[in-house]
Amino acid sequence: MPEPTKPLSPRASRGRCRLCGLCLGSALLAIVVSTLVHLLSPPPQPAPSPSFSIIIDGGSTGTRAHVFSLGPDGRPDLARSAVMRVSPGLSSFAADTACAGESLRPLLEFAKEKVGSEGAAAATEVRLMATAGLRLLEESVREAILVSCRNALRASGFRFEDSWAKVIPGSDEGVYAWVAANYALGTLGGDPHKTIGIIELGGASAQLTFVSDEVLPLELSTNFTFGGTTYTLYSNSFLNFGQNAAQDSYREILKSRGITYSFGSTSTNQCFIMIRAIEGSFKNGTLVDPCAPKGFSHKRKVLARTSGASRSNLENQYVDNGSGNYKECRSSSLMMMQEGKERCEYQQCHLGSNFVPELLGHFLATENFYFTSKFFGLGRSSSLSDFVVAGEQLCNKDLSTLRQKYLNHSDEDFSRYCFSSAYIVALLHDSLGVPLDDKRQAYHIRTPSFFLSEIYP
Repeated sequence: MPEPTKPLSPRASRGRCRLCGLCLGSALLAIVVSTLVHLLSPPPQPAPSPSFSIIIDGGSTGTRAHVFSLGPDGRPDLARSAVMRVSPGLSSFAADTACAGESLRPLLEFAKEKVGSEGAAAATEVRLMATAGLRLLEESVREAILVSCRNALRASGFRFEDSWAKVIPGSDEGVYAWVAANYALGTLGGDPHKTIGIIELGGASAQLTFVSDEVLPLELSTNFTFGGTTYTLYSNSFLNFGQNAAQDSYREILKSRGITYSFGSTSTNQCFIMIRAIEGSFKNGTLVDPCAPKGFSHKRKVLARTSGASRSNLENQYVDNGSGNYKECRSSSLMMMQEGKERCEYQQCHLGSNFVPELLGHFLATENFYFTSKFFGLGRSSSLSDFVVAGEQLCNKDLSTLRQKYLNHSDEDFSRYCFSSAYIVALLHDSLGVPLDDKRQAYHIRTPSFFLSEIYP
């Protein structure tokens, strides 16, 4: 944008007027000139109406509508943008796909209020980008949900084409988040090494995207150009590594006793400990969960894999009780992350069979990283050791004590955040090598530094 024009400097004050007639004449001349200029000049044009763009983010646990107000140069004015979220996510309509489109109605009404007139709405594009929640569904179910959403978007009054509603690849999800974060921080267009990496912990998947100088596999490498600078990005999406999916998988492992597991490079002693933990996870038909506080009890049905079966079978209802053992929860989470490591096709794999280059520089930790830190009251610059302390204090307390301390939270919240505090440490420190005492202020180019943020208000 051009620099605003500076106001003209006022003329230097003149000396006293010696002739009153000269002063009066000058004043009259000024009035005449001003009137002529006003009459002969074209009337001022009204300011152009703001234009908008709408992106609907279909996540695994909820759907968000982002209404972006665009400036004269076509770039989003983040200060004037708005967002609304509804729950549950689109994937929850797998059994009733026709209702998926109806779930978008509150978001579309919200967007109409922000855009204004019907004419402005007709000129405003709306796009739906769904992520890991739908990627986990069978193709026929996924497409049926998208058809329902397309019908709703086509009838919304906004500008829409069917190809604008789709499930995006996990790598694209990471790149979009990286671009959004660095655009908002003002780090695009300059030195690639001064950009911020991003790691998202969603509900169904986790994304890791950052600038890397290493030679990357083609399927994990993306070139992005902005302002004349090209950035070589490592971008990977780890399906089922999201917080909710991981906790479900963890409980399934506990439930599936007597199954043969492949632990890859996990030591024989670790395998023995894991198998003993699985075998010892039942007491009188009750599942003992170290990732839930003592006294936690919940009846549920689970899908447990049976030996030799390609699909899961619904087993009988059981009761799970918490044993409140943070250390065991963390070690079990790590073992779960390393499953499949024997299939690693690279020199080194940090998460199962997935290649991850060395982490350098600052990283923005978002979504469930942020929500977990918010629950514990941790600051943006908290270290992972703070997560350990907070997790131990939560997991090792009994349920009655937690109910008194956290009056506005459910028992399920205590189980969720006990697990997530251990899972986050197992992911960032035990798997990816982020130091436990690393804080945002303690920056060193060879040491990844994390700080927490909620990208979406």
